[in-house]
Amino acid sequence: MTVVEQKFWVIIPAAGIGARMNADCPKQYLKLNGKTVLEKTLDCFIHHPRISGVVVVLAEHDHYWPDLHFKTDRPVMTVKGGDERCHSVLNAMDGLQEFADEQDWVLVHDAARPCLQKDDLDKLLITMATHPVGGLLGAPVHDTIKKIDPVNVVEQTVDREYLWRALTPQMFRYGMLKEALNNALNDGYLVTDDASAIEHAGYAPLMLEGSADNIKITRPEDLALAEFYLSQRK
Repeated sequence: MTVVEQKFWVIIPAAGIGARMNADCPKQYLKLNGKTVLEKTLDCFIHHPRISGVVVVLAEHDHYWPDLHFKTDRPVMTVKGGDERCHSVLNAMDGLQEFADEQDWVLVHDAARPCLQKDDLDKLLITMATHPVGGLLGAPVHDTIKKIDPVNVVEQTVDREYLWRALTPQMFRYGMLKEALNNALNDGYLVTDDASAIEHAGYAPLMLEGSADNIKITRPEDLALAEFYLSQRK
């Protein structure tokens, strides 16, 4: 299959993604510069010329999704989430089964990362499209890293030279990722992200440096930081 023939599908897990941040709705539906966080995240993909379609994974009783407003000529599908993030991704891949080929690419992106830059997405698509495994965006660790014991006493300072923060999207072939996730779950392996399932399967993903402003909204102050980053862009 040539690069031109490849399709690129996006999966956005938005079910059970954490704390409500002292708000009256889940964090993916908080307002961010006039839109919800999830709408901003969708905007990163639904107008991109190389993206074939998007699957959003929703909680079973999500009543916020129907109120979202976005326009696109790409299919945007929804599926019900699973117990853990990895189950949600597998549900989305099942939803893509009739559309995606084994060699198509799947990009899994956190719903609470609305600041993905188009340049980073383009770089990921171009670089990984010819890679035998695929990979992910990341950022080198610049802070000093400490390892502590169960009562918060510092045990050691960790060498940070080869440490990176894993970001999203994480991009792998449909067939490879689905098999890797299923095998990891069958082995009882804790899948913290999609790349860890690929690693568990014996493959070596490629880390591609992305912008540090591709933050994940997990605390109230992150929302203000995301507003600042987005306001700086034209």
